[in-house]
Amino acid sequence: MNDKLLSERLKMVANFVPEGSSVADIGSDHAYLPCYLMNHQRITMAIAGEVNEGPYQSAIKQVKRSGFTNEITVRKGNGLEVISPGEVDVITIAGMGGQLIRDILLGGVEKLENVKRLILQPNVAAHLLRERLADLNWELVDERILEEDDKIYEVLVFNAGNGKQPYAGMDGKELQKNLLAGPFLLKDKNEAFMKKWQIELKKRERILQSLTNTEGVSDKEAQVTNERDIIKEVLS
Repeated sequence: MNDKLLSERLKMVANFVPEGSSVADIGSDHAYLPCYLMNHQRITMAIAGEVNEGPYQSAIKQVKRSGFTNEITVRKGNGLEVISPGEVDVITIAGMGGQLIRDILLGGVEKLENVKRLILQPNVAAHLLRERLADLNWELVDERILEEDDKIYEVLVFNAGNGKQPYAGMDGKELQKNLLAGPFLLKDKNEAFMKKWQIELKKRERILQSLTNTEGVSDKEAQVTNERDIIKEVLS
């Protein structure tokens, strides 16, 4: 396949797939990612999972066009129901909200038993993945953030391991800050990172402005004020 078909965010996801892996790409759309990985001889086999009929058919066509019908299986189904336990050692999920990605993983926890790595690209709410996967002993080992076509994307890489490791010795505001913004991203506050959190700070300030004119919103106000203060620390 033509490498230009793959967006920069998906190339970043591809970079974290260990060589020789077997991969399930959940919500594969046109199966561009597994075709790219196979084209670059990074993986031994792949499953492209898609729940919707249109993208499912597009994935089948793309796999045929790329000449990988023996190596890439396209399956129709919801979330992790397209794979069996032990079938793959890497799962990629890209282009969905953090809450949906979290729900997909929680809905198929038994399928994760022999999986070694999760590479996740949430469009929003990445913090929900950091919080929940830490509890399930998935260790965050790397993060990247980039801007593409005026949108900001995060890529989170988890290995099966000690989920609490990246947050060792942290509590209170420090822990909240790292779960919200990412312990690896906080070490290298690039342009995309700063832009994202400046936008998020403005959002919180707008919400607080609207809440000052409303009665009985003290809990909400306290929550948003706390988030605003954490984001100010993130940006400092």
